[in-house]
Amino acid sequence: MKTFETSWKSTDGIDLYARGWEPEGAPRAVVCLVHGLGEHVARYENVATALTAEGFVLFGFDQRGHGRSGGPRGHVPSYNQMMDDIALLLKQAASRYPGLPMFLYGHSMGGNEVLNFSLRRKPELKGVIATGPFLRLAFQPPAAQVTLARMMNGIFPTFTQKSGLELAALSRDQKVVDIYAADPLVHDKITARLFVELFDSGEWALNRAGEFTLPLLLMHGSADRLTSANATREFARNGGKNISLHIWDGWYHEIHNEADQAEVFKVMLDWLNERLA
Repeated sequence: MKTFETSWKSTDGIDLYARGWEPEGAPRAVVCLVHGLGEHVARYENVATALTAEGFVLFGFDQRGHGRSGGPRGHVPSYNQMMDDIALLLKQAASRYPGLPMFLYGHSMGGNEVLNFSLRRKPELKGVIATGPFLRLAFQPPAAQVTLARMMNGIFPTFTQKSGLELAALSRDQKVVDIYAADPLVHDKITARLFVELFDSGEWALNRAGEFTLPLLLMHGSADRLTSANATREFARNGGKNISLHIWDGWYHEIHNEADQAEVFKVMLDWLNERLA
């Protein structure tokens, strides 16, 4: 496996850091990665190891306000700007790997984004993978908190609070939790604007699941305490025959970081290979 780093500027001038992992031989296809809230692309090294072994490139960027990219931590100016950032990722991938089939893969917040991007921008892709997508939270946030976020979004969108991420809910593997807690590139911030955009875009996507036309692999841990596995089931139920759904019984939020992650990678790779057959 070969690793490289690069960067580019967003359409509004933010520096975006990117990292890619390539197989030793000629790549067969490119999987473009969109990570979750508070984390960064380098946390997907294990996913890259599995994908590159089968000839796939994994190529992703630190989202604005995350990791090594610029911008206020946990903030976006608009949801449309997030969509533009993903469009740039795909453009960079197409330039670097002309003619290769492309897939879009998002986890958690990134899962929300890749589903919305596919519905809103209608990209030409071989397929989409969403794991633990933030369509709804796994818990009901206090009504007062949601009301405050909406009010601040209107008058002070960069108003920042702690995300309240429950670290123990990431994975049943304590090593994963400990490494995350010690990682200087992760953060626990979210602004009023980002919260409202994610909250509303999840419902928007759920209401339009029937319009999803690309091949889609949806995966979620049934014991996810962060994002709703039932919302993922709802999307799959309403989304039609192009959707493959896998619910991992008793697994937590980061199914790619559970002890039995090899099972997830096998399902992912089998699905990817079917799209290339």
